[in-house]
Parts: sequence; structure tokens; C-alpha cells
Amino acid sequence: MLDGNMTAGRKTGMIVFTTALPTVFARTATALAAFSLAASPIAIAAQEAAQDADQPAAAPNPLGIPDNFSLLGESNPNVRKATAVVNGSVITGTDIDHRTALVVASAQGELAEEEMVRVRMQVLRNLIDETLQVQEAAAQEINITADEVNQRYAQLAAQNFGNQPDAMDAYLLSIGSSPASLKRQIQGELAWQRLLRRNIAPFINVSEEEVNDLIKRLEESRGTEEYHIMEIYLPATAETRQAVIQNGQQIMEQLRGGASFLAYARQFSESSTAATGGDLGFVRLETLPAEMATAAQTMQPGQLTGPVEIPGGFVIIYLRDKRAVLTADPRDALLSLKQISISFEEGISQEEATSKVEAFAGAVGSIRGCGDAERAAQTVGAEVVTNDQIRVRDLPEQLQGSMLELQVGQATQPFGSLQEGVRVLLLCGRDDPQAADGPSFDVLMSRMEEERIQKRARRYLRDLRNDAYIEYN
Repeated sequence: MLDGNMTAGRKTGMIVFTTALPTVFARTATALAAFSLAASPIAIAAQEAAQDADQPAAAPNPLGIPDNFSLLGESNPNVRKATAVVNGSVITGTDIDHRTALVVASAQGELAEEEMVRVRMQVLRNLIDETLQVQEAAAQEINITADEVNQRYAQLAAQNFGNQPDAMDAYLLSIGSSPASLKRQIQGELAWQRLLRRNIAPFINVSEEEVNDLIKRLEESRGTEEYHIMEIYLPATAETRQAVIQNGQQIMEQLRGGASFLAYARQFSESSTAATGGDLGFVRLETLPAEMATAAQTMQPGQLTGPVEIPGGFVIIYLRDKRAVLTADPRDALLSLKQISISFEEGISQEEATSKVEAFAGAVGSIRGCGDAERAAQTVGAEVVTNDQIRVRDLPEQLQGSMLELQVGQATQPFGSLQEGVRVLLLCGRDDPQAADGPSFDVLMSRMEEERIQKRARRYLRDLRNDAYIEYN
């Protein structure tokens, strides 16, 4: 039986797998700032409040202001007062509120007060970086026009709301954010991309020898397992260790409750992978810290663990997938399927539903090949939908194993619920994947160049922070 992830929305093959809109939008929002990196924590100095007991009495009030008075008028510091000023550019509480709303939406629920404080601090750091990037672009006469920003905004609307920018505007406002906030993030992304293309990319070199050495190492590791890992890295010192552990545990609670890993990695991780939502890609265990490799080795795809202590801090690990290096993955098989399904009338009794499912199972059992599916479906009022371009890995995990065991012409066991209906998948054909040849020379060179660009980009952004004049309120 499938869970609540089968909701109305975008379809993968014949089965609807779209999650709730906040999660979908959070993935998009976190992807927008692909080159904006998480800043190091802001140090907050405590002020001494204790005064010596023998301190002289305060001078008389020269203006005659009474000790007890009331402020007249409504104070709204989040709108009227800057939270930070970055080289003269103001970041207000409203800016933070609107950007924080995107993160809260991804959590699919209310955040605890302490959690909200952490999110707001990280959002402020991100907004500061964003402001520095836009300022640096302007200083180098790189102009990001409103038309460019609006075009990217329209692309996001098309991806999430079917070419309806007004629907995305309404959604942003409904969660407490705004179109202007998202467009500001888009502007920062575009500015940073152009800065990197002008100031860093032309000076990055990867030799043919380096690429050939990498190809050789890949061939030597053929058949060994590699893991698609996503991470949230939290640096820690001896003094901050306990606080970081507590922070990691609270992040784990939110992730287990359905929060977006991409969004949380983007906001909380201090690794360079924060820019890509914590995505390390496929890696071999020997390239990871020993503690991290040990934890990942025992995990199955879809599992979450942490915080795991590693040199320099802690890491939360999500195992997205694993596979054998340079070998064919059975889950890459391309399937031709027929989905046969029935629905239930509202208010149907359990007995009536059970009887209907039994009749449905009997009709499915009578099918003699895929060409017979429509006939059998008609006998019980079932619907048939065909899809001949769906990969095993695109199906829900609980169905992947059974699909790999089926022979052509066989069907899965019925699955579903009263709310979603009951269905089976009938296997009509399967194209097994060929053994992988591995990434091409050009692809590997591009990856190595991108890694070096990002390494230089982190240094570039760090220099911008060090040279900036930032005033906090």
C-alpha cells in the first residue's frame, strides 16, 4: 500500500508521486542559489551587565523625563529597522521573514522557537552573501536586468505551477513570503554565475593526464559499490560540541518529520555541498572520513542517520542510492507497463470494498497477456493506463523489488487504499540496461573543472566577506 505521497499533481509514468506543494517549491527555491555558499557562523559577543555596587548614583535627568511613560504609536521594527547593513545596503526583518517562510514551508509544519531562531540566523547569513555577490557584480559593471530575473521567475512558475506566474505569486504570499523575495534570490544567483564565468572559469585548467588518471582509477574500481550520499555538515569545537550535537538532533527530528533535506542542507550545512542541497553525488567509501564511511556502509537507500562525529564536527547522512561502479544497474531497466485500477465510491463499507477488491483480483488473474488487459478490466469497471517509458528506479521503492522479479505478462499484487483506489501493474516488456561504460572524457573534465571553480568561488566569497563593512542591529 502506498502512503500519502500519492497525491494529485505531476505524474511519473502512470502513478502520481508528487509531494505537497511546499516541498516541491522548497526544492526549487534551494536550487536557485546554486552558487551561493553557506557562511561561517556569526560570532555574537555578550555584553557585561553587572555593575559595581559602589558605582556613583546617576546624574539628575536633565530633560525632566518621567521614570514611567508609554510609547505612543505602533512600533514595527521588522519593517522599519534594518537587521543588517552590508556596505550600505539594508537587509530588513521583512527580508528575513519572507525568505524564512520558504524554509518553513519545506518543513511541512511549524518549527519550534529555537529552530526558528537558527533558521533566521542562517537566512540572514545567506542574504548577506547574496548582497555581497550582487554588489561585486555591480562594481564590475555586470548588470542583471529585471527582464532576466522575470524570465527565470517565469521558468520556475512553469515548472511548479503550469505556466501560471499568478499562481506562484499567490502561493508565495500564502506562506508569508513574496515574489520580490524570490526574485532577489534569483538576482543573486545570476550575478554570482556571471562573476564566476568572468573572474574564475577562464583561469581553471585540467590536464588530459589528470582526466586519464581518473578514468584509470574508475576502471580499477569496476564492480565495487559507490554510494549517492547527501550530507549536512555541522562543524564543532571542544567548546561547542554539545550544542552542535543538540542542533544536529533537532535537525534530524525535523527531517524525520518530513522536512526537505535539500532545504535544510542549504540553510544549515557548512560544507561546500550546501550550494547543491548537500548532494555529494556518487562516491566510493574510501574517499570519505572513516566514521562517515562506516555509517554509510550499513545504510540502505532512503535511510537517514546522524549526527555522526567526524574530524572537525558532525554530519547528517542521507543515502539516496547505491550502485556498482561501471556495471549495469537492474533498476535502470526500461519497462512497458499497464496500470489497471479501480476506485471506491465515497462511504463504501469495508465489506463492499473487500468484495470489490476480490473481484478485481480475480479479473487480473484471468489476464492472458497484455493484449487481454482491457477485456479483463471491463468486467469489473477498471481503468487501464499504458506507459512504455518508465524505469524501475522511478517506481516507489516498495514496488521496485517485485517488478524486477516479474516475467513479461505477469502483474504485481493489488496495492492501494480506499482513498487512493486499488491498482496493479502489468509488465508488458522490459529493456535491460547495458553495462555502463562510465562517464566520457569530456564529462569527467567538466566535473573536475567545476570542482575547482567551486573551490575558488568559496575563497572569492570569503574574501568578499572579509572586505565588507557589515553592521548588525
